Amino acid sequence: MSERKLRPESLMMSHGYKPELSQGAIKCPIFQTSTFVFQKAEDGKAFFEVAYGLREQGEKEELGLIYSRLNNPDLEILEDRLSLWDGSEDCAVFESGMSAITTTLLELLSPGDVLLYSNPIYGGTDHFIKQVLTRFGIEVMGFYPWEQDRLEEIVRKSGKAERLRMVYVETPANPTNILIDIQACSRVAKTFSTAEKPVLLAVDNTYMGPLWQHPLKQGADLVLYSATKYIGGHSDVIAGACLGSNELIARVKGLRSFLGCMAGPWTGWLLLRSLETLKPRMETQARNAAQVAAFLKAHPKVIKVHYLGFLDEPAQQAIFDSQCLSPGAMLSFDVKGGEPEAFRFLNALKLVKLAVSLGSTESLAEHPATMTHVGVDPVEREKLGITGGLVRLSVGVEHPEDLIWDLEQALEAV
Repeated sequence: MSERKLRPESLMMSHGYKPELSQGAIKCPIFQTSTFVFQKAEDGKAFFEVAYGLREQGEKEELGLIYSRLNNPDLEILEDRLSLWDGSEDCAVFESGMSAITTTLLELLSPGDVLLYSNPIYGGTDHFIKQVLTRFGIEVMGFYPWEQDRLEEIVRKSGKAERLRMVYVETPANPTNILIDIQACSRVAKTFSTAEKPVLLAVDNTYMGPLWQHPLKQGADLVLYSATKYIGGHSDVIAGACLGSNELIARVKGLRSFLGCMAGPWTGWLLLRSLETLKPRMETQARNAAQVAAFLKAHPKVIKVHYLGFLDEPAQQAIFDSQCLSPGAMLSFDVKGGEPEAFRFLNALKLVKLAVSLGSTESLAEHPATMTHVGVDPVEREKLGITGGLVRLSVGVEHPEDLIWDLEQALEAV
Protein backbone atom coordinates (compact mmCIF):
# COMPACT_ATOMS: atom_id res chain seq x y z
CA MET A 1 0.00 0.00 0.00
CA SER A 2 1.36 3.43 -0.93
CA GLU A 3 1.85 6.14 1.68
CA ARG A 4 -1.30 8.16 2.38
CA LYS A 5 -1.42 11.78 3.50
CA LEU A 6 -3.63 11.58 6.56
CA ARG A 7 -6.05 14.33 7.56
CA PRO A 8 -5.56 16.30 10.80
CA GLU A 9 -8.42 14.57 12.64
CA SER A 10 -6.75 11.21 11.94
CA LEU A 11 -3.38 12.42 13.21
CA MET A 12 -4.59 13.95 16.48
CA MET A 13 -4.11 10.66 18.32
CA SER A 14 -0.53 9.96 17.27
CA HIS A 15 1.33 12.75 15.45
CA GLY A 16 4.63 13.75 17.02
CA TYR A 17 4.60 11.04 19.71
CA LYS A 18 6.64 7.84 19.84
CA PRO A 19 5.23 5.31 22.37
CA GLU A 20 8.53 3.39 22.41
CA LEU A 21 10.17 6.40 24.11
CA SER A 22 7.61 6.28 26.95
CA GLN A 23 7.46 2.63 27.95
CA GLY A 24 4.94 1.93 25.19
CA ALA A 25 2.22 4.17 26.67
CA ILE A 26 -0.41 4.69 23.97
CA LYS A 27 -1.07 8.22 25.23
CA CYS A 28 1.60 10.81 25.82
CA PRO A 29 2.35 10.90 29.57
CA ILE A 30 2.43 14.11 31.60
CA PHE A 31 6.11 15.06 31.79
CA GLN A 32 5.90 16.73 35.20
CA THR A 33 9.52 17.82 35.44
CA SER A 34 11.24 21.17 35.61
CA THR A 35 14.56 20.15 34.05
CA PHE A 36 16.09 17.49 31.77
CA VAL A 37 19.37 15.57 32.02
CA PHE A 38 22.06 16.08 29.35
CA GLN A 39 23.99 13.02 28.21
CA LYS A 40 27.18 15.07 28.03
CA ALA A 41 28.31 18.69 28.45
CA GLU A 42 28.66 19.16 24.69
CA ASP A 43 24.92 18.45 24.32
CA GLY A 44 24.05 21.14 26.83
CA LYS A 45 26.20 23.65 24.96
CA ALA A 46 24.63 22.74 21.61
CA PHE A 47 21.05 22.87 22.89
CA PHE A 48 21.53 26.27 24.58
CA GLU A 49 23.19 27.81 21.53
CA VAL A 50 20.10 27.12 19.45
CA ALA A 51 17.65 27.97 22.24
CA TYR A 52 19.20 31.40 22.67
CA GLY A 53 19.45 32.07 18.95
CA LEU A 54 23.24 32.04 18.84
CA ARG A 55 23.17 29.74 15.81
CA GLU A 56 20.74 27.90 13.55
CA GLN A 57 19.87 24.26 14.14
CA GLY A 58 21.75 21.93 11.82
CA GLU A 59 19.81 20.26 9.02
CA LYS A 60 20.18 16.78 10.52
CA GLU A 61 20.76 17.90 14.11
CA GLU A 62 18.35 16.54 16.72
CA LEU A 63 18.03 18.79 19.73
CA GLY A 64 17.19 17.53 23.19
CA LEU A 65 15.25 19.08 26.04
CA ILE A 66 16.67 21.65 28.45
CA TYR A 67 14.16 23.08 30.93
CA SER A 68 10.36 23.20 30.96
CA ARG A 69 10.29 26.98 30.59
CA LEU A 70 11.93 26.46 27.19
CA ASN A 71 10.53 23.14 26.03
CA ASN A 72 8.66 20.12 27.33
CA PRO A 73 7.49 16.96 25.51
CA ASP A 74 3.79 17.67 26.14
CA LEU A 75 4.18 21.20 24.82
CA GLU A 76 6.22 20.22 21.76
CA ILE A 77 3.84 17.42 20.70
CA LEU A 78 0.87 19.75 21.20
CA GLU A 79 2.47 22.44 19.04
CA ASP A 80 3.18 19.89 16.31
CA ARG A 81 -0.44 18.75 16.28
CA LEU A 82 -1.95 22.22 16.40
CA SER A 83 0.16 23.19 13.39
CA LEU A 84 -1.60 20.54 11.30
CA TRP A 85 -5.00 22.23 11.41
CA ASP A 86 -3.83 25.58 10.08
CA GLY A 87 -1.02 24.25 7.91
CA SER A 88 1.54 26.37 9.75
CA GLU A 89 5.28 25.80 9.95
CA ASP A 90 5.37 26.21 13.71
CA CYS A 91 3.26 26.98 16.76
CA ALA A 92 3.80 28.53 20.20
CA VAL A 93 1.43 27.62 23.03
CA PHE A 94 0.85 29.88 26.04
CA GLU A 95 -0.82 29.78 29.44
CA SER A 96 -3.70 31.96 28.16
CA GLY A 97 -5.09 33.50 25.01
CA MET A 98 -4.17 36.95 26.25
CA SER A 99 -0.56 35.90 26.85
CA ALA A 100 -0.40 34.66 23.25
CA ILE A 101 -1.76 37.99 21.97
CA THR A 102 0.31 40.25 24.22
CA THR A 103 3.60 38.37 23.72
CA THR A 104 3.13 38.39 19.95
CA LEU A 105 2.37 42.10 19.80
CA LEU A 106 5.20 43.03 22.16
CA GLU A 107 7.73 41.00 20.18
CA LEU A 108 6.75 42.21 16.72
CA LEU A 109 6.05 45.89 17.43
CA SER A 110 8.52 48.57 18.55
CA PRO A 111 8.24 52.16 19.81
CA GLY A 112 7.15 54.41 16.95
CA ASP A 113 5.37 51.62 15.06
CA VAL A 114 1.69 51.85 14.09
CA LEU A 115 -0.81 49.05 14.66
CA LEU A 116 -3.98 49.05 12.56
CA TYR A 117 -6.75 46.98 14.18
CA SER A 118 -10.36 46.04 13.50
CA ASN A 119 -13.38 46.88 15.64
CA PRO A 120 -14.97 45.30 17.57
CA ILE A 121 -12.49 42.98 19.24
CA TYR A 122 -12.50 41.04 22.48
CA GLY A 123 -12.58 43.38 25.48
CA GLY A 124 -9.26 42.19 26.91
CA THR A 125 -7.52 42.72 23.58
CA ASP A 126 -9.16 46.11 23.21
CA HIS A 127 -7.82 47.17 26.62
CA PHE A 128 -4.30 45.89 25.93
CA ILE A 129 -4.07 47.63 22.56
CA LYS A 130 -5.44 50.97 23.75
CA GLN A 131 -4.19 51.14 27.34
CA VAL A 132 -0.96 49.11 27.42
CA LEU A 133 0.66 49.10 23.98
CA THR A 134 0.39 52.87 23.80
CA ARG A 135 2.49 53.16 26.98
CA PHE A 136 5.39 51.63 25.02
CA GLY A 137 5.30 54.28 22.31
CA ILE A 138 3.26 52.21 19.86
CA GLU A 139 0.57 54.15 18.03
CA VAL A 140 -2.75 52.39 17.42
CA MET A 141 -5.39 53.10 14.81
CA GLY A 142 -8.76 51.35 14.70
CA PHE A 143 -11.08 50.82 11.77
CA TYR A 144 -14.71 49.75 11.54
CA PRO A 145 -16.16 46.91 9.45
CA TRP A 146 -17.91 49.37 7.14
CA GLU A 147 -14.52 50.96 6.38
CA GLN A 148 -12.66 47.81 5.37
CA ASP A 149 -13.10 48.36 1.64
CA ARG A 150 -11.04 51.57 1.84
CA LEU A 151 -8.31 50.59 4.29
CA GLU A 152 -5.50 51.61 1.97
CA GLU A 153 -6.99 55.09 1.64
CA ILE A 154 -7.41 55.37 5.42
CA VAL A 155 -3.77 54.45 6.01
CA ARG A 156 -2.49 56.88 3.38
CA LYS A 157 -4.62 59.77 4.66
CA SER A 158 -3.43 59.15 8.22
CA GLY A 159 0.11 60.16 7.25
CA LYS A 160 1.39 57.12 9.12
CA ALA A 161 1.82 54.67 6.26
CA GLU A 162 5.62 54.47 6.59
CA ARG A 163 5.29 53.45 10.25
CA LEU A 164 2.59 50.79 9.79
CA ARG A 165 4.01 47.48 11.03
CA MET A 166 0.99 45.28 11.71
CA VAL A 167 -2.67 44.83 10.82
CA TYR A 168 -4.54 42.98 13.57
CA VAL A 169 -8.04 41.65 12.98
CA GLU A 170 -10.52 39.50 14.82
CA THR A 171 -12.94 37.75 12.51
CA PRO A 172 -15.71 36.94 13.12
CA ALA A 173 -15.77 39.80 15.58
CA ASN A 174 -16.64 39.19 19.21
CA PRO A 175 -19.58 39.54 19.96
CA THR A 176 -21.32 40.77 16.79
CA ASN A 177 -20.14 38.12 14.28
CA ILE A 178 -19.12 40.84 11.82
CA LEU A 179 -16.65 39.49 9.26
CA ILE A 180 -13.38 41.13 8.25
CA ASP A 181 -11.94 40.28 4.83
CA ILE A 182 -8.62 38.55 5.55
CA GLN A 183 -7.46 38.59 1.92
CA ALA A 184 -8.20 42.31 1.62
CA CYS A 185 -6.25 43.01 4.82
CA SER A 186 -3.38 40.90 3.49
CA ARG A 187 -3.29 43.03 0.33
CA VAL A 188 -3.16 46.19 2.45
CA ALA A 189 -0.30 44.77 4.54
CA LYS A 190 1.64 43.88 1.39
CA THR A 191 0.98 47.30 -0.13
CA PHE A 192 2.76 49.04 2.73
CA SER A 193 5.50 46.43 3.21
CA THR A 194 9.11 46.93 2.24
CA ALA A 195 11.95 44.42 2.19
CA GLU A 196 13.46 46.08 5.26
CA LYS A 197 10.20 46.60 7.15
CA PRO A 198 7.43 44.14 6.31
CA VAL A 199 3.88 44.79 7.53
CA LEU A 200 2.45 41.70 9.19
CA LEU A 201 -1.17 40.52 9.30
CA ALA A 202 -2.28 38.79 12.52
CA VAL A 203 -5.74 37.22 12.83
CA ASP A 204 -7.53 36.18 16.01
CA ASN A 205 -9.36 33.04 14.84
CA THR A 206 -10.85 32.05 18.21
CA TYR A 207 -14.50 32.33 17.15
CA MET A 208 -14.12 29.87 14.26
CA GLY A 209 -11.49 27.63 15.80
CA PRO A 210 -8.99 25.65 13.71
CA LEU A 211 -11.82 23.89 11.86
CA TRP A 212 -13.97 26.52 10.18
CA GLN A 213 -11.47 29.16 9.02
CA HIS A 214 -7.77 29.05 8.05
CA PRO A 215 -6.33 32.59 8.02
CA LEU A 216 -2.82 31.55 6.96
CA LYS A 217 -4.27 30.21 3.72
CA GLN A 218 -6.00 33.57 3.20
CA GLY A 219 -2.75 35.53 3.42
CA ALA A 220 -2.31 36.08 7.16
CA ASP A 221 1.19 35.87 8.66
CA LEU A 222 0.01 34.84 12.11
CA VAL A 223 -3.09 33.18 13.54
CA LEU A 224 -3.96 33.49 17.22
CA TYR A 225 -6.27 31.49 19.47
CA SER A 226 -7.61 31.50 22.92
CA ALA A 227 -7.08 27.73 23.16
CA THR A 228 -9.31 27.83 26.23
CA LYS A 229 -12.24 27.91 23.83
CA TYR A 230 -12.84 25.33 21.06
CA ILE A 231 -9.36 23.79 21.22
CA GLY A 232 -9.69 23.06 24.95
CA GLY A 233 -13.44 22.71 24.69
CA HIS A 234 -14.24 21.51 28.22
CA SER A 235 -14.04 24.65 30.41
CA ASP A 236 -11.20 23.12 32.41
CA VAL A 237 -8.03 24.69 31.00
CA ILE A 238 -6.76 28.19 30.18
CA ALA A 239 -4.38 28.41 27.20
CA GLY A 240 -3.49 30.33 24.04
CA ALA A 241 -1.64 29.72 20.80
CA CYS A 242 0.12 31.60 18.02
CA LEU A 243 0.90 29.95 14.67
CA GLY A 244 2.90 31.07 11.66
CA SER A 245 6.25 30.72 9.91
CA ASN A 246 9.33 29.25 11.55
CA GLU A 247 10.96 32.68 11.53
CA LEU A 248 8.11 34.55 13.23
CA ILE A 249 7.30 31.83 15.76
CA ALA A 250 10.98 31.58 16.72
CA ARG A 251 10.83 35.26 17.69
CA VAL A 252 7.57 34.79 19.57
CA LYS A 253 8.95 31.77 21.42
CA GLY A 254 12.08 33.73 22.28
CA LEU A 255 10.11 36.40 24.12
CA ARG A 256 7.82 33.74 25.60
CA SER A 257 10.85 32.12 27.23
CA PHE A 258 11.92 35.35 28.90
CA LEU A 259 8.42 36.41 29.94
CA GLY A 260 7.83 32.91 31.27
CA CYS A 261 4.29 32.60 29.87
CA MET A 262 4.66 29.20 28.20
CA ALA A 263 2.07 26.51 28.86
CA GLY A 264 2.99 23.87 31.42
CA PRO A 265 2.89 20.08 30.97
CA TRP A 266 -0.59 19.69 32.50
CA THR A 267 -2.00 22.31 30.14
CA GLY A 268 -0.26 20.64 27.22
CA TRP A 269 -1.60 17.22 28.19
CA LEU A 270 -5.18 18.48 28.61
CA LEU A 271 -5.10 20.12 25.19
CA LEU A 272 -3.67 16.98 23.59
CA ARG A 273 -6.68 15.13 25.01
CA SER A 274 -9.07 17.76 23.67
CA LEU A 275 -7.62 17.81 20.15
CA GLU A 276 -8.72 14.20 19.66
CA THR A 277 -12.39 15.23 19.76
CA LEU A 278 -12.09 18.72 18.27
CA LYS A 279 -13.78 17.94 14.97
CA PRO A 280 -16.79 15.93 16.25
CA ARG A 281 -17.37 18.50 19.01
CA MET A 282 -17.30 21.47 16.67
CA GLU A 283 -19.44 19.74 14.06
CA THR A 284 -22.11 18.95 16.67
CA GLN A 285 -21.99 22.50 18.01
CA ALA A 286 -22.40 23.96 14.52
CA ARG A 287 -25.41 21.73 13.77
CA ASN A 288 -27.02 22.70 17.08
CA ALA A 289 -26.34 26.40 16.49
CA ALA A 290 -28.16 26.32 13.16
CA GLN A 291 -31.32 25.02 14.86
CA VAL A 292 -31.04 27.43 17.78
CA ALA A 293 -30.50 30.40 15.46
CA ALA A 294 -33.58 29.46 13.40
CA PHE A 295 -35.70 29.32 16.56
CA LEU A 296 -34.47 32.71 17.80
CA LYS A 297 -34.95 34.34 14.41
CA ALA A 298 -38.64 33.42 14.47
CA HIS A 299 -39.26 34.50 18.08
CA PRO A 300 -41.30 37.71 18.52
CA LYS A 301 -39.21 38.93 21.47
CA VAL A 302 -35.95 38.80 19.48
CA ILE A 303 -35.17 41.83 17.30
CA LYS A 304 -32.28 40.35 15.33
CA VAL A 305 -30.02 37.31 15.37
CA HIS A 306 -26.34 37.88 14.52
CA TYR A 307 -25.41 34.53 13.00
CA LEU A 308 -23.21 33.74 10.02
CA GLY A 309 -25.93 31.61 8.51
CA PHE A 310 -28.24 34.65 8.28
CA LEU A 311 -26.05 37.23 6.54
CA ASP A 312 -28.20 39.85 4.82
CA GLU A 313 -25.45 42.09 3.40
CA PRO A 314 -23.94 41.00 0.06
CA ALA A 315 -20.47 42.19 1.10
CA GLN A 316 -20.55 40.12 4.28
CA GLN A 317 -21.87 37.09 2.38
CA ALA A 318 -19.03 37.43 -0.12
CA ILE A 319 -16.45 37.43 2.68
CA PHE A 320 -18.10 34.40 4.27
CA ASP A 321 -18.07 32.49 0.99
CA SER A 322 -14.38 33.22 0.43
CA GLN A 323 -12.95 32.41 3.86
CA CYS A 324 -15.39 30.51 6.10
CA LEU A 325 -16.19 26.80 5.95
CA SER A 326 -19.20 26.90 8.31
CA PRO A 327 -21.37 29.43 10.15
CA GLY A 328 -19.87 28.01 13.35
CA ALA A 329 -21.54 27.80 16.74
CA MET A 330 -21.37 31.40 18.00
CA LEU A 331 -24.31 33.78 17.75
CA SER A 332 -25.70 36.84 19.46
CA PHE A 333 -29.16 38.33 19.46
CA ASP A 334 -30.94 41.51 20.47
CA VAL A 335 -33.70 41.09 23.04
CA LYS A 336 -36.60 43.55 22.90
CA GLY A 337 -36.55 45.92 25.86
CA GLY A 338 -32.81 46.44 26.28
CA GLU A 339 -30.69 45.56 29.31
CA PRO A 340 -33.54 44.93 31.84
CA GLU A 341 -35.18 42.37 29.55
CA ALA A 342 -31.85 40.83 28.56
CA PHE A 343 -31.13 40.32 32.26
CA ARG A 344 -34.57 38.75 32.81
CA PHE A 345 -33.82 36.33 30.00
CA LEU A 346 -30.36 35.44 31.34
CA ASN A 347 -31.62 34.99 34.90
CA ALA A 348 -34.35 32.59 33.72
CA LEU A 349 -32.03 30.15 31.92
CA LYS A 350 -31.89 26.63 33.35
CA LEU A 351 -29.87 24.41 31.02
CA VAL A 352 -27.71 27.10 29.40
CA LYS A 353 -25.21 28.46 31.90
CA LEU A 354 -24.77 32.20 32.57
CA ALA A 355 -21.00 32.50 32.19
CA VAL A 356 -18.35 34.10 30.01
CA SER A 357 -16.05 32.10 27.71
CA LEU A 358 -17.16 30.10 24.70
CA GLY A 359 -16.53 27.01 22.61
CA SER A 360 -17.03 24.45 25.38
CA THR A 361 -19.24 21.38 25.41
CA GLU A 362 -21.84 23.18 27.54
CA SER A 363 -23.85 26.09 26.15
CA LEU A 364 -23.00 29.48 27.67
CA ALA A 365 -24.78 32.84 27.58
CA GLU A 366 -23.48 36.24 28.67
CA HIS A 367 -24.19 39.98 28.41
CA PRO A 368 -21.28 41.57 26.49
CA ALA A 369 -22.04 45.23 27.32
CA THR A 370 -21.72 44.64 31.08
CA MET A 371 -19.37 41.65 31.10
CA THR A 372 -16.75 40.82 28.44
CA HIS A 373 -16.85 44.28 26.81
CA VAL A 374 -17.56 46.45 29.86
CA GLY A 375 -14.12 48.08 29.49
CA VAL A 376 -14.89 49.31 25.97
CA ASP A 377 -15.90 52.97 25.75
CA PRO A 378 -19.75 53.14 26.05
CA VAL A 379 -20.09 55.36 22.97
CA GLU A 380 -17.91 52.93 21.03
CA ARG A 381 -20.00 49.97 22.23
CA GLU A 382 -23.23 51.51 20.96
CA LYS A 383 -21.60 52.42 17.66
CA LEU A 384 -20.54 48.81 17.19
CA GLY A 385 -23.94 47.38 18.11
CA ILE A 386 -22.94 46.08 21.55
CA THR A 387 -26.14 47.33 23.15
CA GLY A 388 -27.86 46.65 26.45
CA GLY A 389 -30.20 44.21 24.73
CA LEU A 390 -27.45 42.10 23.13
CA VAL A 391 -26.94 38.56 24.46
CA ARG A 392 -24.06 36.36 23.29
CA LEU A 393 -24.64 32.62 23.05
CA SER A 394 -22.05 29.87 22.65
CA VAL A 395 -23.88 26.72 21.58
CA GLY A 396 -22.70 23.44 23.06
CA VAL A 397 -23.26 19.74 22.37
CA GLU A 398 -26.52 19.28 24.28
CA HIS A 399 -29.59 18.04 22.42
CA PRO A 400 -30.83 20.96 20.30
CA GLU A 401 -34.46 20.46 21.33
CA ASP A 402 -33.48 20.80 24.99
CA LEU A 403 -31.57 23.99 24.23
CA ILE A 404 -34.52 25.44 22.35
CA TRP A 405 -36.86 24.53 25.22
CA ASP A 406 -34.61 26.38 27.67
CA LEU A 407 -34.32 29.48 25.48
CA GLU A 408 -38.07 29.49 24.91
CA GLN A 409 -38.95 29.31 28.60
CA ALA A 410 -36.36 32.00 29.41
CA LEU A 411 -37.80 34.32 26.75
CA GLU A 412 -41.19 33.97 28.44
CA ALA A 413 -39.68 36.00 31.31
CA VAL A 414 -38.97 38.91 28.95
